Amino acid sequence: MSKLKSILRIATWWHGSTLNTQFYTWRKGRKVGEDAQGNTFYETRDGKRRWVIYAGEVEGSRVDADWHGWLHHTFKEPPSDTPLPHKDWEKPHVPNLTGTPLAYAPDGSLRRREPAERRDYEAWVPE
Repeated sequence: MSKLKSILRIATWWHGSTLNTQFYTWRKGRKVGEDAQGNTFYETRDGKRRWVIYAGEVEGSRVDADWHGWLHHTFKEPPSDTPLPHKDWEKPHVPNLTGTPLAYAPDGSLRRREPAERRDYEAWVPE
């Protein structure tokens, strides 16, 4: 591992888990499961605290609804042990795309590559 990556691991949390988090996980954590994106979920041995170590970018919206409910103590059993029933009409989890090139841009937005032609607007011209 390069020096820069080592320094980032020590000083920041947005580049992955810090050394303190890894030490706490090693010392007090018990692995509960993983989701489809590779995120790993842990809890303390007494079950009072729960946390996630992200695989890749640290972004809260990357946790799907099943694991989100478990993290917030909505469900006692983790989805790896007791999967939640899903309906046919449910869509798969999509992370938050705000601030990325894939973010939604409505018609007329300046962020669109080809701006829409405005037929509902007439520029004011002084008489």
